[in-house]
Parts: sequence; C-alpha cells; structure tokens
Amino acid sequence: MIIAIDFDGTCVAHEFPKIGKEIGAEPVLKQLVKEGHKLVLNTMRSDKKDVNSTDYNIHGESGDYLTQAVNWFKERNIPLHGINENPTQKSWTDSPKVYADLYIDDAALGCPLHKEESGAIYVDWVRVFKILVDRGIIFSK
Repeated sequence: MIIAIDFDGTCVAHEFPKIGKEIGAEPVLKQLVKEGHKLVLNTMRSDKKDVNSTDYNIHGESGDYLTQAVNWFKERNIPLHGINENPTQKSWTDSPKVYADLYIDDAALGCPLHKEESGAIYVDWVRVFKILVDRGIIFSK
C-alpha cells in the first residue's frame, strides 16, 4: 500500500519553521515500512533560497525546510518512496496530486487528533496505530 504522510502536525508537532517535537509517529511509520508499505512525504514544506520569492507558504524566510523534513526521516531510518510525488504514477497520469491508497494528515477529516493543554493539535498516533491494525494494514508490533 502507498501511504501519503504529511509532516508538520502529523509526524511532529507544529513548530514550523523548526522541526517540532516527537509525537509518536516514528514507531508506527517504521512498522508500516517493515510490513512492506511505501511512504510518500506529502508536505507544504519547500526549500526556499530567495526571500523575494512568491512562495507564500514560507512566511518570507529563507531556509531548507523540505530538506529538514526529509532528514527527519533519514535520521530515523524511515525510507521514503517519494517526496511530494509518487514516482510510480508518472507512467499513467500527469496529475500533480500525489496518488496514495491512504493519506495520514492532521488536516484530514476524520484523522484522530490529540489536543494538548496549550491548545496544540496534532495526529494521535496511538489511535492511528489501532485504526491501521483494525483495518488490517498493520499486522504486528
């Protein structure tokens, strides 16, 4: 199965432009890969070198924001099948939308969320793990 994974608020807490604190994604993502699933990083982060760019999602600051997210996966030995694209879909579509069988994103309707006392909201990976087991996507721990 190909699974598209958002980054901020999904793999880590929202602290953009920094990498947020751990929220429990790592063991679940590793289990998905171990069981043969392919992960596609599907994020709004980009590397921005030019502060005069019209790339509105970076708040006018230059930085290697996408590279930092990709490095988060590398540092944890979690392989990515693609980064903001599914490389296998190019053979059958020109669509820019990332194709996946499943999307895990804190902005997705129905995604289980955890809310801290501070008001910070991010993906609840304990509940995501249970959903993945219940749906037969993950078989062991």
